[in-house]
Amino acid sequence: MNVAEIMENRNAFSFEVFPPKTDVGMEKLCGKGGVLEQLYTLNPDYISCTYGAGGTNVGKNLEVLDKIVADGKCTGVTHFTCIGNTKEGIKEQLQTYLDHGIDHMLALRGDLPFGWTGTGGDLHYATELVKFVRQEFGDKFCIAVAGSPEGHIQCRSLEADIAFLKQKQDNGADYIMTQLCWDMDQFRYWLDAIRAAGIWMPVDVGIMPILDQAATINMALSRNACVMPRALSELISKHWIFPNPFDKEPFDAAAEQKKADFKKAGIEYTINQIDEYRACGINGIHLYALNKYDDVAYIAKEAGLLDLI
Repeated sequence: MNVAEIMENRNAFSFEVFPPKTDVGMEKLCGKGGVLEQLYTLNPDYISCTYGAGGTNVGKNLEVLDKIVADGKCTGVTHFTCIGNTKEGIKEQLQTYLDHGIDHMLALRGDLPFGWTGTGGDLHYATELVKFVRQEFGDKFCIAVAGSPEGHIQCRSLEADIAFLKQKQDNGADYIMTQLCWDMDQFRYWLDAIRAAGIWMPVDVGIMPILDQAATINMALSRNACVMPRALSELISKHWIFPNPFDKEPFDAAAEQKKADFKKAGIEYTINQIDEYRACGINGIHLYALNKYDDVAYIAKEAGLLDLI
């Protein structure tokens, strides 16, 4: 069964990792007893691996996915972007993935590298990429596409974003992987809106664990423009590190204790939000593992995700 078929029968459970830039990082992730092998013990349905910005680190991406395929414990899903890619290059790269036993992909336009005004390739949007993959490869790939519950930051409106999501479905996409969203009222509105628009694809919810103040603020504002609910803002304020959580040498004498307390509270916040998502009738939970095991393992166990299979 491919991932989309799993989600038609029950809730799926999965992780996202990223390709490390160093040999030490690769060993920690892919080596014997490394993070991947630890994540397998939680029986995820799949593990996805990101691209680097602008399509960089593609070789490491394939190396990580080769490990997942060779281990045979779950399905490997590659992220794939339009950035800097010609049609011929896309065909060659995707054929390489198939040759390596990787037949699941998340089709993305991709975040534009700093200073870019377009993709720099033959395709400009994920809608075009999905259509091209179906034309060239038929049903050889199970294709996921991104969904933005708050609307993509570069889209003119939420309604337009939903229309493009419907187009991705019409062009052959199989399921949705959502961008992070902490605003549950907005998520519920979006879920109702996409169903009203005729979008029937299963919804796999992307979850960014709340572990660090600076990382949480950065993820909310740097690219995604996510709303931070009052409860989350209060959590950050309560444990605020002076002068600010981005300062590598804060003058706050209680900084280390505040970091530990925030992480504990953030994990509880994440678990509670997973409960809220599951109550919405979604089809899967996709945890960003951040190439680590302990925190996401605790979250998965406490949220009851290990009992889905």
